[in-house]
Amino acid sequence: MEYERSVSAPSHELSPETVWHIQMPQIRFGRNATDELAFQLHDLGVDEGAHGLIVTDKNLANIGHAGRIEDHLTENEFTVDIYDGSEREPSISAIENCLEFVRDEKSEAGYNFFVGLGGGSCLDTAKATRAVIANGGSPLDYIAEPTGEGKALDESGPPLVLMPTTAGTGAEISPVAILSVAEKDIKEGISSNHIRADAAVLDPTLTTTLPPDLTAKTAMDALGHAMEGYTTHEYDSLLRPTDPAERPVYAGRTPLTEMFSKKAIDLLSNNVRKAVHNGDNLEARENMLQGALFGAIAGLTAGASLCHAMAYPVGNKYHTYHGETIAVLTPASTIDYNSANDPERFASLARRFGVDTAGMNPREAADALKDEYVQLQRDLNVLPSGLNDLAGITEDEVDWLAKQTVDTQARLLRCNPRPVTEEDVYDIFVDALYNWED
Repeated sequence: MEYERSVSAPSHELSPETVWHIQMPQIRFGRNATDELAFQLHDLGVDEGAHGLIVTDKNLANIGHAGRIEDHLTENEFTVDIYDGSEREPSISAIENCLEFVRDEKSEAGYNFFVGLGGGSCLDTAKATRAVIANGGSPLDYIAEPTGEGKALDESGPPLVLMPTTAGTGAEISPVAILSVAEKDIKEGISSNHIRADAAVLDPTLTTTLPPDLTAKTAMDALGHAMEGYTTHEYDSLLRPTDPAERPVYAGRTPLTEMFSKKAIDLLSNNVRKAVHNGDNLEARENMLQGALFGAIAGLTAGASLCHAMAYPVGNKYHTYHGETIAVLTPASTIDYNSANDPERFASLARRFGVDTAGMNPREAADALKDEYVQLQRDLNVLPSGLNDLAGITEDEVDWLAKQTVDTQARLLRCNPRPVTEEDVYDIFVDALYNWED
């Protein structure tokens, strides 16, 4: 028996995986769920009078979301500080700035609880800060070698509640904090169940201020999670680790993740046009936030794969938004390249997107899925038509991107259902330069 798609850790007796598990924060979802944040903290064991930190950014502070959370917590007898220095696509130095704030305010003891408020960048800043305060040292200590020291996180730290203001990143339930390493033009993750939040409070009323372009970009990230989670390898096609602690956090699709993938694709594909073109449509916003949550449960348990692996070098070098990078790469990577691995599964995915596949063979249905996905992007009218439109990328720059993908993204490439070489990645990048032309 061959295990070419194995994501197992060290080699051992070739035994197929027979166990899957899922680990999630407590999840509280719904309109005005914000009003139950204090209850959520008490449920996590935080006492009245405890001193906490809200980690957010200046924009969310200026438009009032951070103040809303602060008022709610102080009304419920908590003491709260606000750190609004989070940056988009947070760097190592950005995390160090937040760590310095915590240590200046509270020394090494830190706060009694943390609340992350915002998009994925704010949430990852809160996750990384809480983890490093609890375990000591600096962020690079916990990033994998050779970039970092590769130390394991041993402690989770005080309770952390994450509150997304976008529908897409999945950071509120993810066991990874993605950080950019500016001097190397790469992104790395601190990956551990100890970095995962204790609870997520998802309130669609926090997403109505998101402008159309960011609504579309984060939605494409959510769709990417759902599509990649639905089409990745099965958990039992992998090798079983000798020690359960060595089982990777991205461990293949299961019956549970498939269920969430399907529902996520339905919710997102049927509501994204409404949310982008009418941001005050609270029903559409609620469906988008729920779809993004379900997509994250699927994709960030089963495993994000090739598209996400390719997106990180692009985002780090050209400082593009992650969601729009996923959008321009998905047709060539997740659909075109990976559909050859399991055409029947992509034909079923086409039907979930509303494609009438009657009379089509699976390969034709996969091609129709690509057309439908590109049409969805065009209908939103705020997304780039390819890598060239995204950041002026030309074929001359693809060599570096392909090499960076293969050299730095093994964590995600090992999740891909179809093996990839550097030459394959090069060709996919070239295909993604232009998804359509006006």
